[in-house]
Formats: sequence, C-alpha cells, structure tokens
Amino acid sequence: MNEFKNCDLDLKKLPVDVGPSYEGERIRGPDMFLELGGPKVKFKFELIRVVGKDDITVNNGFKLIGKDIPEYNGGETIPFGIFVEVYGEKVEVDLEGIFERKIHDFINNIQGMMHLNQRYDIWCRISKADKEKGLKFEHIGIVIMSLLKKHFPFIEKIRCTLITNEQDVIEFHKKAVEVYSARDMKTKGMKDEDIDTFYGCTLCQSFAPGHVCIISPERISLCGAISWLDARAAAKIDPEGANFPIPKGECLDAVKGIWTGSNAAVQKYSNGKFQQVALYTMFESVHTSCGCFESIGFYIPEVDGIGVVDRNFNGASPNGMKFSQLAAQAGGGQQIEGFLGIGIQWFYSRKFLSADGGWNRMVWLPSTLKERIKEAIPPELADKIPTEKDVHNLDELKNFLKEKEHPIVKRWEEAEKEKEEETELPDIFLDVPFPSVSYTKILLKDVRIDAESAVVKKR
Repeated sequence: MNEFKNCDLDLKKLPVDVGPSYEGERIRGPDMFLELGGPKVKFKFELIRVVGKDDITVNNGFKLIGKDIPEYNGGETIPFGIFVEVYGEKVEVDLEGIFERKIHDFINNIQGMMHLNQRYDIWCRISKADKEKGLKFEHIGIVIMSLLKKHFPFIEKIRCTLITNEQDVIEFHKKAVEVYSARDMKTKGMKDEDIDTFYGCTLCQSFAPGHVCIISPERISLCGAISWLDARAAAKIDPEGANFPIPKGECLDAVKGIWTGSNAAVQKYSNGKFQQVALYTMFESVHTSCGCFESIGFYIPEVDGIGVVDRNFNGASPNGMKFSQLAAQAGGGQQIEGFLGIGIQWFYSRKFLSADGGWNRMVWLPSTLKERIKEAIPPELADKIPTEKDVHNLDELKNFLKEKEHPIVKRWEEAEKEKEEETELPDIFLDVPFPSVSYTKILLKDVRIDAESAVVKKR
C-alpha cells in the first residue's frame, strides 16, 4: 500500500473487540501468531510527530509498508514500526511524547494483542485467535487513531503508517532516535532543587499493580519515554489521566531524595502498599520498578558494586544472570533493595544513584550500553568499568577492578580497615585486683566511651 487510505474509525466495525478490560492481557508463546519487535529484533520503534495542517492530505489515513498479518505463516518475529502524524490548532510539539506513550494503552485495549515497553524497545504480540478473526494491520492503525482522537479531541487531523519491511523500519528508526534524543535534551540543566513540583505516572499499573513512577527534572521515567516536561504537559491536558502533579513538600533527606510529597503520592497511588520512596538510592525505600524500564541496576555484593544490563544485551552479567532473570527480580511494582529499573537518560543526571556513590559505584556494563552512554561516564572511569568483553565471572571482575584501581577498591580497603579497628575495651582498671580466673573479652566497633567514673563490682 503506497498511498494513504481513508479509514472509518468506528471501533465496533472491527473484527476484534476493543476495550480497557483487555489491558494487562499476556500473549504467551503457544498462543502467539506473530511477534512484532521485542528482544529478538534489533530495529523497532513507535513515533508520533506534530505536523502542519496541509501535511496531512488524507485525514484518518492509514498506510502499510510491508507485509500484512494474513501474509505471514505464523510464529515469525519481525521488525516493526509505528509512525503517527497529528495536527491540531491547539496541538503543541511538546505533547508528542505524551501521545506516543498512550500507544501502549491503546494497543493493549485490543483483545488478543499485547504491547510492552516504548520508543525503540516496543514489543508486541498478535494472538492466533486474532489472526483467525481476520485482524489486519489496518485495524491496529484504526484503533490507534480512533483512541488518540477520543482521548485528545483537540487533534483535528491524523494519519498512521505501520511498517513491517525491514529496510524501511531501519530508515524510520534512525530518524526516530534523533527525535527521542532532541526531546531528552530539553530538561538538561534543570535541577530538582529549583522546582516545587514533581510528577507521577501510573501508566504501567495494569502490568505492575502498586507501581508509581516519580518523575523529576533530574530523574526521567523508568521507561525513558516521559520527562518532567512531558509529565507536566500531560497533567495539564488530561488531569484525570495517568500523569499527575506531586507537590514536593518537606525534604526529609536531601541525599537520598526523600520528600513528604513523594511519600504521600506513593502511599495514595499504591493504595497504602508503600509508605516511602527514595529517588537517589537503590538500597533504602527503593523506587518501585514496573517492567517497561530501559535497563536494570543490580547490586553485586561480592564486590560491593553496581552493575547494569539493558534490554538489548542478551548475554549474562558477571554473576551469571541475564536481563530476563534480573527483570523478574526487579519488576512487578515491588520495592526490592539492590534492584532498580533505570531510564537511559538518568545515566546523564548528577542525581544518578548519587546517594550510593554514583558512577564510582558502577563496576560493570554491557559493551553496547557503555558505548551508547559513553558521554555520561566520567572520563577517569571510562577504562575502569569492564564489560562482557573484559570479564566473564566474579573472580575476573574483582581482579579487573583491582588492576584498574577502580574507586570501589578503596571501599574494600576502608571496610577491611574498619574490621581491623575493632577495639578492645580500654584497660582503665590497672589498679583493680581481678581474680586469676577466666574472663570475657569484649570487642567494641566504632564506639567512643566517655565516662567520669567506672564502678567494677565483684559478684
């Protein structure tokens, strides 16, 4: 299909049912007909752009570039792209990311379809049942356009392009990544201390009940798709939606990032499941993780350091765990100390795990991720953080860190020194005669004793 086709956006005329009751539906392998994007495919994306009135010549238009659903045999995993263009007199460019993130909801409204993640990490599945009912990509495009117009009635014109042809997906993907990067740069220079309102997001609660994402200027959403500016815009145009303002309130701990306002938000939106959240640490009142996170931070106790894996890494970390295994530990909307979902843009923030030592605590990264975020890594640490190309197990990791004199080694030395400084009770009773019998030795660690007098009684 080379030209846009005008579509009837009446969802009741589709071969499958559409409604919010289907959110959270999982399409397992045995029930799957076709997989779109996901971890097995390098190129996939979803992108929405605001365009001029005259750029959309066919309103409610749909175009497919590549093969349609009935043309596949079943069981394939294919590259996939979603490109939507919108126009409206009141539609602002700053809303692109908000519209885009709603695609997750809209596709999950389709009975027999599953949508996970966002931006360049999308992962969709179409069930065998949907294929038998006659579902086509045009129908998916109709759902996206219809629900976008329903939720944002100020959108006057819209058209949707779905891409399954690999080469075209690659070309669109390159442009999409450039757009994502430009959006992320908008919050650069903003500081959490300079504003009085954070924003929350509960978009992923259909998959992770209890999860509440706290978004600040220096802490992007775990999915990486919603910045503080995006969330602010979303809360304005859709006050009843998944994004909402959070007055910061009183700062309880500036180092760990704990405020009365963010605590109240997690209490309310988790239905009392959680009472407190710390934004800058993964070791206390940990921020919950959904399942849409771009990467996962995990504690490696053997070296007292932190490693990170991202969705594009299919290998194992030095402790032998893969992304899927770590995701099972971190996700689901739980507070799990030592595990934390991370949006890629947070690596560039001065608040990145700042309460835990920041980059000085980072001891392992996948090589592709390290290359991708190289500008975020302090130059003095660039050759001291190993990848899967340098180490393959914990022993090799520890030796590498020692050899490169990684800052974490000083933590080891300090910890060892503390053990050695365990102090015996001072000998303040030199003139007191003790019977020549066995006695108990008392060791005190990190204790200072101030006393004007001491009384020793014999039983």
